[in-house]
Amino acid sequence: MARYTGPVCRICRRESVKLYLKGEKCVTKCTLDKRPSPPGMHQQRRRKTSDYAAQLREKQKARKFYGVGEAQFRNAFAEADRRAGPTGQNLLAIMEARLDNVVHRLGMGRSRPEARQLVRHGHFLVNGRKTDIPSYQVKAGDTITVQNGSRETEIFKVLIDSAGNTTLPEWLSFDAAAWTGRVLSTPLAVEGSLPVQEQLIVEFYSR
Repeated sequence: MARYTGPVCRICRRESVKLYLKGEKCVTKCTLDKRPSPPGMHQQRRRKTSDYAAQLREKQKARKFYGVGEAQFRNAFAEADRRAGPTGQNLLAIMEARLDNVVHRLGMGRSRPEARQLVRHGHFLVNGRKTDIPSYQVKAGDTITVQNGSRETEIFKVLIDSAGNTTLPEWLSFDAAAWTGRVLSTPLAVEGSLPVQEQLIVEFYSR
């Protein structure tokens, strides 16, 4: 699968919203604050946005926010469409239930890309079993624990100090002393975390 390796700040400028792809740097040193215009040579030229363009931008915004490819996102939409309830809300709930996102929400990854890398390197146990699949879907009652061998690494010593100050969504809890997070209920989209109109995403895939 093709992976974007260019400047991630261009993505935020393209979507005209902070997607927090660089963690704390997006708060303290954000390019979007200094250069809010879209990237490209002809930034000053604005065109009327069509319905299709608006739908596409909402889809791309959500996809980049969670760091997934088009095929993964389309498959998640298909699963959301099969579930009972509003498809848009189901889609965001599926994205929130990804292991890499949960690790980030717990404060054990300063950004989703960092959390995804830590998961891939096998630093976490889900219900006591090593799980290195970022797209793994957590469920209510699951526990996410840092491996014993990873706790002495420099990065986790830094992360554990800041994890206790992380504002957690209501469906998560974290015990810093035990290096363990728990999924208290079905993962839900965190209110206000992503300014996206999920109905436009539904309309995009329903064309």
